[in-house]
Amino acid sequence: MDNKLLQPDSVKVSLKQINFKTLSLKYGVVVAFLALIIVSSFLYTGFLNPTNIFNMLSQLAIIGIMAAGMTYVMITGGLDMSVGGIYAATAVVAASLVDTSSIFVAVLVGLCVGLICGLINGVLVTTLKVPPFVATLGTGSVFTGFALVYSNAQPFFVKNPDYKFFGSHYIGAIPVSVIIMFAIFIILGIALAYTLYGKSLYAVGGNKEASHLAGLKTNKLILSTYMISGLCASISGIILSSRLAQGQANIGASITLDVIAAVVIGGTSLSGGQGAIWRTFIGGSILIMISNVLDSLSISSYWQQIFKGSIIIIAVMIDFYGRNYLQNKGES
Repeated sequence: MDNKLLQPDSVKVSLKQINFKTLSLKYGVVVAFLALIIVSSFLYTGFLNPTNIFNMLSQLAIIGIMAAGMTYVMITGGLDMSVGGIYAATAVVAASLVDTSSIFVAVLVGLCVGLICGLINGVLVTTLKVPPFVATLGTGSVFTGFALVYSNAQPFFVKNPDYKFFGSHYIGAIPVSVIIMFAIFIILGIALAYTLYGKSLYAVGGNKEASHLAGLKTNKLILSTYMISGLCASISGIILSSRLAQGQANIGASITLDVIAAVVIGGTSLSGGQGAIWRTFIGGSILIMISNVLDSLSISSYWQQIFKGSIIIIAVMIDFYGRNYLQNKGES
């Protein structure tokens, strides 16, 4: 054995080789997550109570599922501003069918609403070449308008108590909605990190033209991400209508901001090619924990909106400057 390896100088050299700035940019969200847990437990004595934890996870389920689908879109360099409209449209359609047909039909049709809306978004972006922000901002208004027309701006109340299974029931001590969320995160996370499909999405987001020249079907890949995003939004819509036992057309007014915030805070780049499902989970958790603590301190919801917007701006700035730094260091 080389005795030099045991000498203190060799340890100092290895420590010097660690770029702590790079590590902080890559994994700072994890540090922020852990630090927030510690601070929150001091500010709110009931923060780590199991009941409060499951309450936060239940709140995260709706935003988190939508954010998981949004992550796929943003990794390819896109953006889906229509998730709130899809969420609302699915909620009213599913709720309207539960008592007149069956829960199975209501859920199936609701999921189809999300897939069709996602398909429309994907065609606009890939085939008609409409910029993602403009296309999905427009369709979001269309989908919300559809929900209002379909419901005549009135809620659909659900009488069948079995429909509450998705949003209000528990399996053991764990809410069903939380189980659904974790299942979706695991499936989408594995697909993104360990399959050829997932690697292709990163390639498209990193350089669309090069990916196309390399033989990847970029348009089909991008189209698929909008359909996944639409499907996730519809799942969240079903969960919420189940939890409330009603479907309302105005439920998606502000949720898109929360969904984007969860993805961006987690570290998924707005320019594409970078991100991960586990990061989105942490980003969404940070958002929910902040809201939970602010609610416990009786902070006005108006101030919370200001706070959320500020967090998005800060997260985007960190992403922009951090990405430039890593590219200059050759570590992107």
